[in-house]
This record gives sequence, C-alpha cells and structure tokens, in this order.
Amino acid sequence: MRVALKSYLEKMRANKIVQFVSFETPLDNDAFIVQWEQLNKSLNNDMDVTLQQTVKNGSFRYIAQHRYAANELEFAFTKLKKPSRVPEVPIRIKQAGGYSMLQIERTDDAKENESKLFVFVTDPTADLNTYKQLPGADKLNIYEAYYENCQYAYILEIFVPQKQATAMLEQLKQINTDEAAIYNACILQAA
Repeated sequence: MRVALKSYLEKMRANKIVQFVSFETPLDNDAFIVQWEQLNKSLNNDMDVTLQQTVKNGSFRYIAQHRYAANELEFAFTKLKKPSRVPEVPIRIKQAGGYSMLQIERTDDAKENESKLFVFVTDPTADLNTYKQLPGADKLNIYEAYYENCQYAYILEIFVPQKQATAMLEQLKQINTDEAAIYNACILQAA
C-alpha cells in the first residue's frame, strides 16, 4: 500500500502544476464567495480549486490553489468587467505564479482539529530542511516555482494540530520567513 501511495504521489507531482492566486479585500467570507464565484466562472473550466482565508492588517486575504496538468500551460485569471452603475468591489488580485509539487505529504484539506499554515519564501537558496525539521508539523507540502516569473521561490503548506498553530507561526517567524499565516478553508457554494 505504501509503495502504491508513493507511486501515485510521484505521478501526481510530475503531472500537476498549482497556480496560486491571492485576493486582498475588506469583504468577509460570505460577501467574497459571491464575487469569487463570478471570478471563477470567467475561467470557464473545471479546475481543481481550493480557497483559503486569513485576516491580515484588518482586511481579508484569500488564496486560491488551482491545480491543473503540466501540459495545460495556459492560465488566465482576470477581473470581470462590470457595468459602470454597479459599485466596484475592492478586490486586489495578485498572481503568485505556477508551482510544481516538490514534496507532497498531504493531498487532502485540513481536518476539523487542524490548521493549515502557508509559508512564502522568496530566497531560492533557502534551506528547506529547516522547515522539514520543524517540531509539531504533521505534514509538509512544498511547492517550487515552475516559471521564472513566479513571485516566490517556494510556497510551503504546513498542517498542524489547531492547538499548535500559533506556536508554529512563532517558530516560523524565528526562521526569518518572508511571510507566513494561518489559513482556514472557505466553503464554496455549489455551482
């Protein structure tokens, strides 16, 4: 069974790219999801997407992980054009880029008693072993920049028990991480 899982993960890593897109807005989860549904429909596809949220400096930050096959090199995510009489909803969209799966220890979302931390590393020479050896990190996914123009060299996804999330965040600050935060999954409405 363990060999089959390892083979599956290696195949998944070789064939998948994860596009990270962040959204910063004053909109809370319910209001943002309505806008998100409209933005996501503009892609007109059936990508595997996970959406997470954190609070940063009094506003909300959402991260979408779009998973697609490596041979599908076309990825476009643009704002919808709205009629001028509809008030503009302040959503700042920032594409981090496409990332290959360097290490995947977890393929499902955080469970009810867990938290997910995202760590954004800009230094391509960063020692990833430092993150791999963090005490308390149950599972670690490492995404490596696939394209030259990616915003970060690595994006790490760390799963920890909920009770240890704040302590893990403090450990990450000691490592001199560029940016790290605890993210919660957003429940997407059915299409």
